[in-house]
Formats: sequence, structure tokens, C-alpha cells
Amino acid sequence: MIWDDIGFLLNKNRYNENSLISEIYTKNFGKVSGIIFGGTSKKIKNYLQIGNKLYVNYNSKNENSMGYFKVEIEEALSPLYFDNHQKLTCISSAMNLVKLLTAESQKNAKIFSLLEEFYILLNSKDWIKNYIFWELELFKSLGYDLNFENLVNEKIIGDQKQYISKSSTEKRIIPNFLIDKNNSTEDIGSLLTGLKLLSDYLEKSILKPNNLNQPISRLQFINTLK
Repeated sequence: MIWDDIGFLLNKNRYNENSLISEIYTKNFGKVSGIIFGGTSKKIKNYLQIGNKLYVNYNSKNENSMGYFKVEIEEALSPLYFDNHQKLTCISSAMNLVKLLTAESQKNAKIFSLLEEFYILLNSKDWIKNYIFWELELFKSLGYDLNFENLVNEKIIGDQKQYISKSSTEKRIIPNFLIDKNNSTEDIGSLLTGLKLLSDYLEKSILKPNNLNQPISRLQFINTLK
């Protein structure tokens, strides 16, 4: 099996002194694992940053054996944020979520589009809010659609509009921006509450049923916002 494609580097681990085992989310083949021979060399290791967009040539003996990649840099995206710790940890969080939640060798055009859109939202004014909606779209593309509008009641409390969850066991205030999606917010408390709600949903509905753990990189990203 031989093919060429473009993709985003999701993960890399040392295989031996000179090589890496990597996972790349490609446009036409989905998430694919393979060995990058010489991946630790000075020639290419600098552009093997998590989140970079690569041109890849893949070669394997058959569908059941791990193949190997020959890679070239398509776009060096992650280095643009080396001086921004919050955004760098956000990149790590996003790539690890895709790595964790996607199946091997299953094409999903929506997820590839989300990876391309991810770097656009990083440069937006409300990038943290936009990242929260990015995660919601990722979950939806995997079959887990969380629609907050159907889960809340609207109330006026002290001349302020608030959304309260309909749950009979736990009444929770849902940040307005999750319902009124055009509502711009820079309130870090509301954004952290939004991320906490997504964390709870991710844990209960996606991770635990599949015996998976919350990505450490996502927890690290949330901690940078506190």
C-alpha cells in the first residue's frame, strides 16, 4: 500500500535511536500510524512539531502491518505560537483529543476540516470561546451532539438573563454564551465554566463508556486559564 496525502501531526514517540512512531490525521485516510525513519535527525525533527501540517508519503506491506512515512513540511503552524503558552497548550489539547477519539484509518472529512479551522480560530479575538465551540463540533462529528438549547430553562434573575439546566438532580447555571452563540465574552469565569461543562460531558458520555481517560494536555490547557 502506497499513497501520498497531507495531514496534521497528532502524536510522536521515539521508536529507536533514529526513528519515531507517529500518528497523523490525513485528509483522505483519517488517522494513520507509521514510523518516521530518521525522525530524530536535525534535518527534519524541527518541523515534526505536534500540530504541524505535513505532506506525507506512506508505504506499508499490507493493511495489517505498520508502514512508514516520508514527510515534508506543508505548513509550520505550531512554531507560530511558541511564545504563547496558552495557545501552545491548546494546540496540544486539540491534537490529543483528535488522537484519542478517532479510529485508525477511518476517513472523516469533517474532522480534517475542523483541524484546518482550528488555526483560524486561534487568531480570533474570542479564541477561547471559539475553541469551546470547536470541541462541541468535534464531539458532534463523532456522533455525540450536545445541544445546550434543549437542556436549559431561561430565567430573569435580578434583571439579568440566566440559563438554568433542566436536570431534576442538579441545577446548574449554563453560561449565556453557550446558548446565545453570538454573545461575545471575555469573562474567564464563564469560559472556565463552559470548559468544565464540556469536560463533564466528555468524561461521562464519551471517555468512561470507552474506558478512556481525560487527556492530560486538556487539563493542562484549562489550568493555564485559571
